[in-house]
Amino acid sequence: MALTGLQIYKLLPASSTNPEVKAHANCKECGYPTCLAFAMKLAAKQADLSLCPYVEEESKRQLEESAAPPIRLITVAGSAKKLEVGNELVLHRHEKTFYHPPGLFVRVKDTQPDAAQVAKAVADYTVDYVGMSLSLDGVAVEAAGGDFGATVAAVKAACPFPLILMATDPATAEAGLKAAQGTTPLLWAASAENWQAMAQLAAQYKVPLAVLGPNGDLNALADLAEQVKNAGVEDLVLDPGTRDHASSLAAFTQLRRLALRKNERKVGYPLIAFAGDDITLAAQHIAKYAGFIVLDQFDPAMAYPLIVLRANLFTDPQKPIQVLPGVYEINHPGPSDPLMITTNFSITYFSVANEVESSGLPGWLLVADAEGMSVLTAWAAGKFDAERIAKTVKSTGIEQKINHKRLIIPGHVAVLLGEIEEELPGWEINVGPREAVDLPNYLKTRWG
Repeated sequence: MALTGLQIYKLLPASSTNPEVKAHANCKECGYPTCLAFAMKLAAKQADLSLCPYVEEESKRQLEESAAPPIRLITVAGSAKKLEVGNELVLHRHEKTFYHPPGLFVRVKDTQPDAAQVAKAVADYTVDYVGMSLSLDGVAVEAAGGDFGATVAAVKAACPFPLILMATDPATAEAGLKAAQGTTPLLWAASAENWQAMAQLAAQYKVPLAVLGPNGDLNALADLAEQVKNAGVEDLVLDPGTRDHASSLAAFTQLRRLALRKNERKVGYPLIAFAGDDITLAAQHIAKYAGFIVLDQFDPAMAYPLIVLRANLFTDPQKPIQVLPGVYEINHPGPSDPLMITTNFSITYFSVANEVESSGLPGWLLVADAEGMSVLTAWAAGKFDAERIAKTVKSTGIEQKINHKRLIIPGHVAVLLGEIEEELPGWEINVGPREAVDLPNYLKTRWG
């Protein structure tokens, strides 16, 4: 649990009972006038403990422990891609932001003849969404009675993404770990029956280990995780063993609350979820706290909505997705083709650009710097006004690329018509439609 400034102060030299340490009280070597001032900066996370070389070891341990994130950061890696999960600080995105999107993995079995082909399809799958390239994150290989090591090797060769090795038999798990050498997979799973051997493997191969609890028993899961940690494995992922909507939601929410609100270190680890073929369950896990989500098959129709949902949830709500302001050419426009303007909010830009592009009509699209806000929001905030629109026209060099002086503004800011005409003397300002979907018809009927 984070310490207050006064609690931190009691661990600094000014409060020490050791005369040698006490002699350095308020020494100013940290850059602050007193130990109390330094303590307050530490509490506000505006200073680093390393600035004070005189903190006693036990005090340093307490301070470092209190400053550690409530959910441990776990890293898995393939030969060409790394995934980090954990280090989350809030229950709800609007409180601050979520930092590490959950990894979406596709499960294959070692009895599956096309395992390598599925893995390659996962690696090759990408979609462009409002200027972001989105993809899946890896493959989970399950030991189901086939040649586990050979399957892991084949999947690793076909897909450079991180792997999850799903084997509960230690000998089988080691065969997979040997085949995956050179990467950092997640090993699933240590249970009450096998945890000593699995912990030994995780420590030996330096990989994170998933701990499997008995169907929703969080006390048993926490105790098992503590045993595995005491055996020398600190990079853990928790699997509460729930597989349906209701029990998964309850277990995952309780674990997140315990880690964040109660600072329960025994459960301060990312969570792994198994969604099967249920897209709604996978979506629930994206929204409610999973760090790894395993799907039973690769299906683009299922993957696309999930990775888009994830992208939407794991963007910083205080930092809108933006495109660069400037001039964008659509369908190779000529000097006489339409000139439109919009804001640099990514979804707004792509809505307009995609509608015009799909219509086959050429046009010039000016993108004004509205600090990533949509048209109406930017107008209401004074970030998309006549002055800024005029500045965009004058500063982008668009006047040298066209042979007319006509500008189409979004219908939502029709109220700016007169002011823009004053800012751009000699220009004809046309009010376009309110919605991007109506732009093609507007251009066909109103431009010419």
